[in-house]
Amino acid sequence: MASLPRPEIILTHESDLDGLLSGLLLRRLARKLFETDVRLEAHHYNSWKQRQLRERAAWVSDFSFEPRMDRPDWLILDHHTTETPAKQAWLIHDLAKSASLLCYELCVANGLAKPELDRLVHLSNVVDLYLVEDPDFELACDYGNLVKTYGFWSLHALIEGNPERLLNHPLLEVMAVKRRVEDPLGFDWSRKNVVDISPTVGFVDTVVGNVNSIVHRLLREQATPYQVLVTLFVKSNRTVIASFRSQNGEALKAAQQFQGGGHANASGATLPRSVQTLEDGVLYLRQVLNPAPKKDGALQSLENAFAALEGKVPRS
Repeated sequence: MASLPRPEIILTHESDLDGLLSGLLLRRLARKLFETDVRLEAHHYNSWKQRQLRERAAWVSDFSFEPRMDRPDWLILDHHTTETPAKQAWLIHDLAKSASLLCYELCVANGLAKPELDRLVHLSNVVDLYLVEDPDFELACDYGNLVKTYGFWSLHALIEGNPERLLNHPLLEVMAVKRRVEDPLGFDWSRKNVVDISPTVGFVDTVVGNVNSIVHRLLREQATPYQVLVTLFVKSNRTVIASFRSQNGEALKAAQQFQGGGHANASGATLPRSVQTLEDGVLYLRQVLNPAPKKDGALQSLENAFAALEGKVPRS
């Protein structure tokens, strides 16, 4: 490969292990190639969609390639589906590899291979692609849950930006216990508390356990009549995140209706700032996925939508 462009910034996905690891790997590669520490910036899908791309040169990992990123001296490494061909940007794209694996292959080609990184990238690849048949699948999910549980920047601070410190981290013991004890309890409860959003989408309420594992089991065992299952998470700043899961590619289509993105069967979106609780989130999901019939040339009012809300609604 020809010489890589020198980045002004490294941009990555904030929501998962793949984004964290790929961002750290690219930062290490930039340090090796250019002897400088390049600033790392992480985004959820919605903030990424709204971010203006002012930099002349940048490296981007774990975000779908789109026309606005097709710029000279922009390097993009990703594995999400895209219909945009690269005409000017450096695009490294493979649906069968996680972003962290694509980044690590660049690192290996530049003399940065390490046994610890080999292991971490393998685990990240397994959990991000959800390779359930891999013998390391449960352990990989524990690693993935570190970011889900403690957050991108908290974990980044804890390991001081050194990915090797994630390997065999003491917090993995917490993840393992939670998986063994909480997941079975959480599955039994959630199976009885799936709320109708639309004919094809169901909301999975949760009280305990790993949300991804619970939803995956619900889909695998066809325990609900819905093609897509959605969960909601309220952040400390009252931002509500919606996570969509499916088995046959429907999740991405659902997330895109909320300006989100991701994989065909695992996608996410940030709901509008006016949505601040789980109850608001369920109502908003229903409004978008079940457009109200027009009345006198206008949609039903929000009050009418609230009045139409029936059945179980999750707790605040």
